[in-house]
This record gives sequence, structure tokens and C-alpha cells, in this order.
Amino acid sequence: MTEPAHHAAGHRARLRQRLLDDGEALLDHELVEYLLALAIPRRDTKPLAKALLAEFGGIGGVLTADARALARVPGMGETSAAAVKVAHAAAIRLLRAEVAQRPVLSNWQALLDYLRAEMAWHPIERVRCLHLNTRNMLVRDELMHEGSIDEAPVYVREVVRRAMDLGSAAIILVHNHPSGDPTPSRADIQITRAIADAAKPFNIALHDHIIIGRDGHTSLRSQGLI
Repeated sequence: MTEPAHHAAGHRARLRQRLLDDGEALLDHELVEYLLALAIPRRDTKPLAKALLAEFGGIGGVLTADARALARVPGMGETSAAAVKVAHAAAIRLLRAEVAQRPVLSNWQALLDYLRAEMAWHPIERVRCLHLNTRNMLVRDELMHEGSIDEAPVYVREVVRRAMDLGSAAIILVHNHPSGDPTPSRADIQITRAIADAAKPFNIALHDHIIIGRDGHTSLRSQGLI
């Protein structure tokens, strides 16, 4: 049932004031509700916000969902999907800027925050390669492959060749597990060691291979697997 216009306006004004006073005070569905209200100003967006959270498993899933998947939810359209994606893009740029400001190895938590926001809720497996210079500053963050729900191809020669082309002193391999569990598979361990061995003769260090999942992350370096 649609709220009366005066009630909806009052509710929205209260949400706005709480957001301006302290954005942390808003619940997840209230944040999504207010974001959607900016794109759909004449509609009660609370039911739609709750539907999105249920469909995508939480606010992280909503923000990182593909625009086409968002638009398929009843009540959503291109404009409302764009509102969600602009919020996600802004968050990613903020986190990426934090990573770029300092050497990666002394700014590890910022890197993990960025990677989690970028990859943890993605529904298919993605492989990224982070290229670092001699000061361990991030010079390139490249999406190398996208795969299926549980697999993305990684080609050793392609990773090393690209690092050579960019003049990278070191690389960090990153991929996500859509299942949510960041535990490395035997294949993850094998490809990591193969890349480390192939890169070594060219004085390119593999600093780490990080697996990102909704349930956390795993560093193969910290696990002693590199």
C-alpha cells in the first residue's frame, strides 16, 4: 500500500535529517531507501529497498550488483539502477585513492578494504593483477579475466608478459570466490607458485596472492604458500 504523500514526505525528511546528522545512524535498508528516493522521488522506496537487500544478500551485494541484474528487480529501472551504481563507483574511487597514496605494503588494510568493496560480492570469479613500482606504489590495477561462478582462467605467461610490458617491479594477484569462502584451492596454490617461478628470472616479485570472499580474505603469503 502506498503511503499518503504528506506521510511519505515527512518520513523522507526525517531520513534526510538523520543522514545529515550522522549517516551511520541509518540502517542498511534506510540508506538504500533514501538513495532510491533520489532517483524515484514520488514513490515509497522502502519496500523496493528491502526487496533489493533480500535479492542480493545485503547492502554490499546491492551496491556491487550488475546494473542489468538490478534493473530486473520489479520496481527498478535504468535511473534507479544508475543511482545505485554511482554510489558504488564513488565508494570504490574513495578507497582506491587511499591505496594509491602510500606504498602498498605499508598500507595493507587500505588495500584489503578496497579489494573487498570491489570484489567480495561479485557473483562471478574475477582475476586482478596489481602492478607495483620499485617503491611498492600501485601503478596499475588491471582486471585480467572474468569467469564463471567458480572459475576464471589465469595464464602464467600472460601475467608475466604484462608485468614486463609495464615495467613492474612486483605484482599482487587477486581473485574472488563467489561462494564467499576465501580458502585457497589446490589450483589457486599451484598457479600462484607457477607465476612466482616464472616471474623470478625477470626480477619481478610476486608479493602475494589474495583471495577475497564475503566471509573474509586469505593471503597465500601469510599462509606460507608462496
